[in-house]
Amino acid sequence: MPAGNNNCAFIACGALARELQALIRRHDWPVDILALPALLHNRPERIPDAVRNRIRQARSRYARIIVVYGDCGTGGELDAVLAEEGVPRVAGPHCYEMYAHADFEQLSAPECGAFFLTDFLVREFDALVVRGLGLDRYPELRDLYFAHYRRAIYLAQQRDGALEAKAARAAERLKLPLEVRFVGYGALETRLVQLSYS
Repeated sequence: MPAGNNNCAFIACGALARELQALIRRHDWPVDILALPALLHNRPERIPDAVRNRIRQARSRYARIIVVYGDCGTGGELDAVLAEEGVPRVAGPHCYEMYAHADFEQLSAPECGAFFLTDFLVREFDALVVRGLGLDRYPELRDLYFAHYRRAIYLAQQRDGALEAKAARAAERLKLPLEVRFVGYGALETRLVQLSYS
């Protein structure tokens, strides 16, 4: 982002907020993060309106707005809103593709049957997966939800033994073997750099 531009906001998925803070520090970007709840992913049809509302709230305070979301299951509706509002977003269908980038297609091939974890999802596994999907109340749902998965792949943003241990417990809870791949910020960082300097 050009030096001296201190009037920019990232409207972002809450699942990316910690990583965006790290990238802002790394690149010394004068940017505010306006995060939306990560739980919107449980109802992706609500993401476009939530982003539109946040854009409209932010316009009076920020000269530049960048949306840091993938399509995230909105079926193109988020991009339609952003076209109407004239606001760019970081490219990609979701954060798993952004983090794994060049390897994502191979990792997500149907025969791989991969359930992806990120640092955020590892930290919030109990809230978003166990309680969010009702596995705490109805453990038999595990076989319904995860019957076609063959492994869990942890796309790690940072090297952290405690997070790896939590990822191992999460995979064990799902009865899936775990593969850990340190990917850092992947294409999330490079795509944001391109957007920020364009």
